[in-house]
Amino acid sequence: MIRTFKILSALLSYPEKEIMDFLPEVIPNLISEGILEESKIDGIRLFVEQFQTCGLTNWQEHYVQLFDYSRAVSLNLFEHVHGDSKSRGQAMVDLMHFYNENGLEINRTELPDYLPAFLEFLSLQELPKAAELLADPVEIIEHILTKLLESGSHYQYILAAAISLSSREPKPGRQPSC
Repeated sequence: MIRTFKILSALLSYPEKEIMDFLPEVIPNLISEGILEESKIDGIRLFVEQFQTCGLTNWQEHYVQLFDYSRAVSLNLFEHVHGDSKSRGQAMVDLMHFYNENGLEINRTELPDYLPAFLEFLSLQELPKAAELLADPVEIIEHILTKLLESGSHYQYILAAAISLSSREPKPGRQPSC
């Protein structure tokens, strides 16, 4: 298992007590696995410091305000490509089938295109395959990152770290696609 993808997934998920309790272990785990650049770990350190000090309820409120009320930073990847169209439903079915074929059982309350679910799936792959799979939605993740940078959210550091693990850089001006 690639712990770094699992950690990024947890940090992008709705904050629960277990995640809050895990925050002191995030940086040592990332350092010990050694696949993120030091600058990306430094960003995640800022994220951890921010949310360790604000308390769980405030963190949850921030998360909801940020991700649940703005489509521009939706963590549902297909939202950025398909919106509410019929094609989104088929894309979800195809993605769920892909996950199942490759070892991930998604709980039914989560949509398969939810970025934390995708990162968790990547944690089950070998690093080269995970990096290659991450290249598919890298423009979508870059689009979300751009919006987070504009708002100054510390979640930018989590997305920047994820993008850095892709087998390719996002192409400037390329429209998000999956």
